[in-house]
Amino acid sequence: MLNRSLPLLLCALLLASCSEAPAPQAEAPAPIVQGRQLRFTVGHPQLQLLPVTAATAALPITVELPAKLVWNEERTQRIYPSFAGRVTAIKADVGQRVTAGAPLAVLASPDFGQAQSDTARAEADARLATKALQRQRELFDAGIVARKELEQAEAEQERARAEVERAQARTRLYGGSGSINQQLVLSASLAGIVVERNLNPGQELRPELSGPGVPALFVVTDPASLWLQIDARETEIGVVRTGQRFQLRVPALPGQVFEGRIVTSSDFIDPLTRTIKIRASVANPKRLLKAEMLATAVFERRFEQGLVVPASAVLLHGSQHRVFVQTQPGTFEPRRVELSYEGSREVVISSGLQAGEQVVTDNVLLLARQFRLAESEARPAAAEAGATRP
Repeated sequence: MLNRSLPLLLCALLLASCSEAPAPQAEAPAPIVQGRQLRFTVGHPQLQLLPVTAATAALPITVELPAKLVWNEERTQRIYPSFAGRVTAIKADVGQRVTAGAPLAVLASPDFGQAQSDTARAEADARLATKALQRQRELFDAGIVARKELEQAEAEQERARAEVERAQARTRLYGGSGSINQQLVLSASLAGIVVERNLNPGQELRPELSGPGVPALFVVTDPASLWLQIDARETEIGVVRTGQRFQLRVPALPGQVFEGRIVTSSDFIDPLTRTIKIRASVANPKRLLKAEMLATAVFERRFEQGLVVPASAVLLHGSQHRVFVQTQPGTFEPRRVELSYEGSREVVISSGLQAGEQVVTDNVLLLARQFRLAESEARPAAAEAGATRP
């Protein structure tokens, strides 16, 4: 009986020894503050989270600004109805190339018919005034009427002729003919391509329902030339100048680089976005670029002095900018710096840092928090040591 229980006892002891938890590893000591420096022990695991890079001279850096492509408004026409009416025919569709004066749609419009009628009435009144003036001249020559009546007839004829010119100019502006047919023709005033069509046959249109925020009936433009709307921050005012050329990159067209030219920039800062609106022109002969595409405008900026570090290395503390400098391996010192340029990827430091000094580029907030904790722990120890001194 004893021989049978001995193997079972040995197995139980072996399993108990295997289930014992390994001894916990000793935690790395917390960093300490000495003067204005934070010191880590050699091989501290947090040092792997604090990569550093050397501050280098401010060579030309690349500045990337967000932008959006839009139609070139100097080559774009948006067509709205000038009179109320019903769509009877559509003469052009999206993607169709049209010439200046080409009809796009036809509306049956009683209001436009009234304008045509006013023109015809004015022409009839002008003819009547001309005949009346002719009779008055004959009577004046015969000595039957006074000069006053002749002058009144001449004035009436001038007023009638002015009314004809006004009425004809109005109907001619909207493509009216000499007849009263109530047919309002919507036509293009410039050559281009129809890029939008927002009407259907039989649709009722009203001029008061058009304007800002309402889609145009037709949009005709030349897509071979586009505008680019660029948003620049206040610190980037010196980067962009009127007439300056730059490169344009579009995420939807990787590997392709386009060229643009700055046309103008606004004289005020947008109160909502705190950016300056800049307009540029971009040639698009192959029509690869499309309106409303998001893009990046790439500029080059040169600096005569200053040091370049990654933007992630700079920490905003109140109204001051700071970086953490590694004075020796495992030892970091906070340093107040002044910036002459602040970009999304790189910043230029004008003072507070020397060329070649190593700055922390990642996890700067973690390092700043560790510095504050070490400082708070060092204060009671320093006060206690001061109290125990004789």
